[in-house]
Amino acid sequence: MTAVAAILGSAFSDALPGELDLEAEKIETEWGEQTLHRVADTDRPAYVLFRHEVPHRLLPNQIHYRAQAAALRAVDCGALLVTSSVGVLDSNVPLYRPLVVDDLLMLANRLPDGTACTMFTDPEGVRPRQGHLVFDDGPFASALTEQVRTLAAQEDAPVADSVTFAYVQGPRSKTAAENRALPRLGAQVNSMTLGPEVVLANELEIPCAGLVVGHKYSIPDRDPPERNALSTTLDRAREEQERIVTAFLREGTPVDFPNTIYRFGEEA
Repeated sequence: MTAVAAILGSAFSDALPGELDLEAEKIETEWGEQTLHRVADTDRPAYVLFRHEVPHRLLPNQIHYRAQAAALRAVDCGALLVTSSVGVLDSNVPLYRPLVVDDLLMLANRLPDGTACTMFTDPEGVRPRQGHLVFDDGPFASALTEQVRTLAAQEDAPVADSVTFAYVQGPRSKTAAENRALPRLGAQVNSMTLGPEVVLANELEIPCAGLVVGHKYSIPDRDPPERNALSTTLDRAREEQERIVTAFLREGTPVDFPNTIYRFGEEA
């Protein structure tokens, strides 16, 4: 049976989503072993993937993005909710409110190791069959995004806005010059993850939705949060995401893949 899944980040490094009974499952892939956590007592299979592992040990540049995507494909994921706690680049976007992502800014389509951000590394195109990812609907499936909006409203945690997300590789933070440049390109929020996960999942024909919460402003000349307050801001971000993630894992449903993998030699 087709599964749903959620990718959780740093905000969940020390706390699992509330009211969920999770059981770890090791998944072998050609890119290496990954651990998914299966949610008990759901109507169809549901999984949680902790991108930094539990407890938190992987920096953003150490995440095994291809292995994670392959593991989700191995369990027949048909709806993926990718979450992140983000820096906010637009003063009109509120902190500590759920936001859905409607577009992705990732100008350098590369993984942290410098290789192309793609599952299609085999010139024979066998596993998986290679092709060009064409965004007919966009990186974030509109039908799945609407599901997230509906579930958020039902959980009394309504989505505050739709935002354009910029992926900027870690593990360092952005400079003031970078944070001035990104909004000029259309970005409203950013973080060191999410982008590769969404691209690779789409190549494996897994529909994605993005749910983010701003935990700080990344605006030059604006006072940054105190260094020792970071864990507190992440806790608040987790609290805002937790109910929505839990509802998605229990009630979310797979949707049709809305984009195209164009393979030469195949009829349209």
